[in-house]
Formats: sequence, C-alpha cells, structure tokens
Amino acid sequence: MNASAAVGVGISPSTSKPLAMGLTPIPIRLRWRRSCSMIETEAELAASEAQPVSRRLILLRHAKSSWQHTALRDHDRPLSKTGRADAALVSKKLQHMGWIPQLILSSDALRTRATLNIMQEQVRGFLEAEVHFISSFYSIAAMDGQTAEHLQRTICQYSRDEILTIMCMGHNRGWEEAASMFTGASIELKTCNAALLEATGKSWEEVTFPFFIKYFLSCCLIVIFTFFFFFVEVMYMKYKLYKFSNMPGPTA
Repeated sequence: MNASAAVGVGISPSTSKPLAMGLTPIPIRLRWRRSCSMIETEAELAASEAQPVSRRLILLRHAKSSWQHTALRDHDRPLSKTGRADAALVSKKLQHMGWIPQLILSSDALRTRATLNIMQEQVRGFLEAEVHFISSFYSIAAMDGQTAEHLQRTICQYSRDEILTIMCMGHNRGWEEAASMFTGASIELKTCNAALLEATGKSWEEVTFPFFIKYFLSCCLIVIFTFFFFFVEVMYMKYKLYKFSNMPGPTA
C-alpha cells in the first residue's frame, strides 16, 4: 500500500463531530494496526475461497546436439543443424496449440540455452516469458529417481499463483523419469520432444497429482505429417493439371 493510502487510514477529517462525553479517542497507531489486521484477514479469506484452476506443465528435452567438437565438455556442446531446425519447429507448434509458458525454468547447458534462444527468435511469446536458468537441472537429470522431486521444489520456488503455464527444459534420463512419475505412465522423450501435462490446484504447491497427459509433441511426427500433407497437396495439384490438360477442346 502506498504512503498516501496509509496516511488516510484511521484519521478522522477535521470536520468530524466531537466524541461523546466519556469516550476516549483511539490512538492513530492503534487504528492503523486494526486496519492492517482487517486487510490481512480479508486477503486470507479470499485465498482460502480461491477455486482450483487448470495448471499446465511443459517438460521439454533440449534439441539434438552436435558431437563434432570432441574437445568440448558435455555441458558446452552446441546444437546440430537438425537440432536447430527442430527447435524452430517445436516453438511454432506450441504457439499453434496455445501452450506458451509464462515461466521458463531451464538447464544452463549450452544446448538447452541454444534451444530456448531459437524458440524465442521464432515466437515472441517465449521471449516475453520470465526465464530462470537452473544449474542443478543439468546435474540432477543424471541421478536416478531424483528429478521429479527436484522439479517440484524448483517450480514451487519460482512460481506464483497467477502463473498457469510453466515450461521446464532439461535432459534425459531425468526428464523422462519426471514425466513418467508425474503422470503414472511410461513416457519416452527423444531430443526436442515435449510432454504437455495438465493438473488442477489453487496454487502450484497444491497441484493435484497425477498430471494428465494432454499432448505429446514429437518433432519427427511433425515433420512426417508436414511432408505427408505437402505430398498430398502436390499430387492433388498434379491431378487437377492432368485433368485440365485432357479436357476436350471447344468444337468448331
């Protein structure tokens, strides 16, 4: 609350009527404390009456990395040409589906940062999201059975109740394990694949598990379907051209 609002609380205007005989005026400081207590009570009541809402979690594995530079540390490996194309593709697909995160929690490995950079270049929504690079995401993914709990703690640490869609970017095998543990299903995440999960809760701390698998994104499937529809369209155009060329001409 700003200073002007604070001054106005509990102070009677100079035109107010005098107090009745025998009544003691309440000190300004005490009045302010009572007002604060009332505000806090109303806020707590509103929070307790809040209804559970749908909350969405995107678990995205980084795009395919390059192994050409053998002298580099694993942490510093860049994306391959295929990986860069996949990152652009998955960003547009998420935009088309309406799954743009408000908060992005990402590993600080180079290949994960590069994946996010390409997604931000392709879709403005990813650029507008709040981003935090979590160094522990790189190491925790290599530890058996610890990624899911670590993701939960990190999400609760950085999220706010008004944030409804969060994307966590990281590595296998941890990301596969976390997706499987969150949903109770066996999920395989290849490079640049994403599990799109949904659950309900008043806050991220109160999300009801397990998550429901809303969608599963695979860049390979996207490419296959894109090529298929392109092939069908080309064949249809060829058919129309053939049909037109074989039409009988006007009779004399």
